[in-house]
Amino acid sequence: MKKIFLIIILVNTFLNCQSKSETAFSSEALTEQLISVDGEKFKFGEVLQENNGNYIFINVWASWCKDCIVSLPDLKELQRKNSNVKFLYLSLDKSIKKWKEGIKKYGIEGDHFFLPNKKKGPLGKFLTIDWIPRYLIVNPEGKIALFKAIETNDENLLNLLK
Repeated sequence: MKKIFLIIILVNTFLNCQSKSETAFSSEALTEQLISVDGEKFKFGEVLQENNGNYIFINVWASWCKDCIVSLPDLKELQRKNSNVKFLYLSLDKSIKKWKEGIKKYGIEGDHFFLPNKKKGPLGKFLTIDWIPRYLIVNPEGKIALFKAIETNDENLLNLLK
């Protein structure tokens, strides 16, 4: 009986601890203000709308993040192989200066935005960011097709890009 009880507790804990998988951004997340490289402010929803009709690969990253930097060659290869996909980079850097230096230093191409509220803003809270790099894919209809991947070789991520 103790074993059955323990199994039930373990299964229930596992099911409750699995990460959520959203298909649409919250209205709060869509209103989060982002800062472009040239200093203009855009709502996250406006950035998505501008790319509507395309697959959008979102990379939440920071120039101080070792795993983010290590993954860049693989990301550049994904970009090369998927020229029809829009690549959107959202930075959690500590300062705009460091963010811009990181883009230049690592030669990262795509649309870049700075998240001034980092993980504490509406978008960061919606994404429940617990690790970076963090990858999402938004489909041409604007729905979240992949809510969370942390590696560029994630099978679901690669399948969606095919």
